[in-house]
Amino acid sequence: MLRNFYPSCRVKNVFQIDYAELYENGYRGILFDIDNTLVHHGDDSTEAIDNLFQRIHQTGLKTVMLSNNSEDRIKRFIRNIDTLYVADAGKPNISGYLKAVELLHLQKSECICVGDQIFTDIYGANKCGIDSILVDFIRLPEEKWFGKRRILEKIILKCCDIQRGGKMGLKNFC
Repeated sequence: MLRNFYPSCRVKNVFQIDYAELYENGYRGILFDIDNTLVHHGDDSTEAIDNLFQRIHQTGLKTVMLSNNSEDRIKRFIRNIDTLYVADAGKPNISGYLKAVELLHLQKSECICVGDQIFTDIYGANKCGIDSILVDFIRLPEEKWFGKRRILEKIILKCCDIQRGGKMGLKNFC
């Protein structure tokens, strides 16, 4: 049962993913969460994120923002990023994931989801049959409390590490 919450692999942040390797391994689309995955919750995109998406697109990968946020929030975020989006996605419900895959004109097997939350991003991707990359959630230095869900996530990740013998990678891109 816990395996439903296990990511395909895990990295510290979106800058540690080898996007060229993703492409070489047959992926053609990435479904990105926004808040606490790409930027701190509610923040606008940064120059570093804008540049990252340019590099991702240069590899041949397509992207879509898959977010439970409103359309206004997403449009503000992607102001400088050429990408598709699914607003009010209802993650972990699979309908948002399927809509994102459809927007990309790809098969689920050609897509991977990147997010910071096990109970929404990773669980939804797993239910939908899409591989996933879990990134550490972005937290400001002064933020001390991070919620009960994050404690449960740590327990799940510890179980995952034990079952996988400490190996959290999928192919070579993490």
